[in-house]
Amino acid sequence: MIAAAPPLTLGTAGHVDHGKTALVIALTGVDTDRLPEERERGLSIDLGYAPLELPSGRWLSVVDVPGHERFVRTMVAGATGVDLFLMVIAADDGVMPQTREHAAVLAALGVSRGVVAITKADRMEPDCAAAEAAELFPGSEVVACSARTGVGVPDVAAALERVAAELPGRAAGPSGRSDGGLAGTAGTPVPGCSAGERGAVLHVDRAFTIHGAGTVVTGTLWSGAIARGDTLALLPAGGTPRVRSVQVHNRSVERAQAGQRVALNLSGVALADVDRGAALVARDSRIEPTLIVDAALDLDLDRGGQRVQVHHGTRDAPARLVALSGRYWQLRLESPLLTATGDRLVVRSVAPPDTLGGGIVLDPRARRHGRRPELIERLARLERGEVPDPSAPEHASRVAATPTALGAAALALAERLRAAGHEPPSVGELGEAASELPALRQAGLAIRIGRDLYAHPDALGAVRERVEAIVQAEGVITLARLRDELGTSRKYAQALIEHFDQARVTRRVADDRRVLRRR
Repeated sequence: MIAAAPPLTLGTAGHVDHGKTALVIALTGVDTDRLPEERERGLSIDLGYAPLELPSGRWLSVVDVPGHERFVRTMVAGATGVDLFLMVIAADDGVMPQTREHAAVLAALGVSRGVVAITKADRMEPDCAAAEAAELFPGSEVVACSARTGVGVPDVAAALERVAAELPGRAAGPSGRSDGGLAGTAGTPVPGCSAGERGAVLHVDRAFTIHGAGTVVTGTLWSGAIARGDTLALLPAGGTPRVRSVQVHNRSVERAQAGQRVALNLSGVALADVDRGAALVARDSRIEPTLIVDAALDLDLDRGGQRVQVHHGTRDAPARLVALSGRYWQLRLESPLLTATGDRLVVRSVAPPDTLGGGIVLDPRARRHGRRPELIERLARLERGEVPDPSAPEHASRVAATPTALGAAALALAERLRAAGHEPPSVGELGEAASELPALRQAGLAIRIGRDLYAHPDALGAVRERVEAIVQAEGVITLARLRDELGTSRKYAQALIEHFDQARVTRRVADDRRVLRRR
């Protein structure tokens, strides 16, 4: 008996105006530009989706991404779920800046197999662009075509068929990756990371309502399966929505498999709680929001301390890079991601925006730590697959004891404190959320200021920098000077400056004047 071909998702990539959407239309008959603004401007802005039937009758799910540099964030959200790529390069332009950045994103995600289509071959001889493409994508098939005339389009489909036939599908590798293991480890899989064992994981890239049906979400099913009647866990908002119906390629099915584009009609969830960036996972999954991640990343070694944007699934979050040793880094996130061991990350600079690289999650719920040899050795063993998966169910006791293994309510409070900045709320103002303060204080994400105010450490760090700058420039700082600098009330300025006195950052010398303590 011949086994059925595993489901796969194909992602487009390439520079703006190189004809990605036109080629998808020629291949599938579906115009993925669904927004009125996209059709008016002739420019893809959001992710588009279509089913592609290959010459053999096999189906691929297609995610069509925007090519403009302003929408790289959207491109990454779409690319995180793909198994193979269709890189589109126009014959009259050749390789362009977004061609290279999209190639960097694909490399960071471990998507190494695909086809390069040289489009607009009816306007210009494709040889020069094809030579550039062969240099940028060594080993990939390069096919010249014209979406306008249709010449070469069947050849693109045939090339995609050949690549798809060599891919084992998401059940073969960690977190749905078909590369069989962690980057740089010769395909050594991480224990507990197989897509089948992890259970259902779907990162939502679109959510909307249908009259008479309710909330509908779409995404690529990274692992496991989802069937009609299943109850899932919703992250990070919380809740357990029930699956009323499942669609794949606009057709109702009883069960969707890993690697397929899926639409789910949900009950028991409000649309406001499930937008792009949310995730639906199996109820027994150990995936939960995290603010500290240990990872193996391919980055320049001088990036330590840099503030970056980290992309995972359909979410992204600002973070500080902490260099540990070699390829090992700690990411200290400013808002939570929903990672598991073996998942891929993309790291981009904030200004100027650019893709720096990416890699693999080793410990999705790490503690804050430095370069201690025993911790570096543990990361090396994790990468080699010699240490049990930190996110596996059998290690729930270790996770429960980790201060950073916080629930959704605690993480929501941490974000509230961060947003409050230099005007921290009191216990009374926090209401029921104040019950999460002990966990946040243990994790180092809440600091008591005065009698009953609680601030986020990042907010305190920002105020401290301003205090130090004022003293260095003016010799001293007073309560009134800090109040005016922050544009706040005396209540908050006094609580902050007295906190810095107690923390031995400042020293009161006379009246209301403070200087910096000698270090």
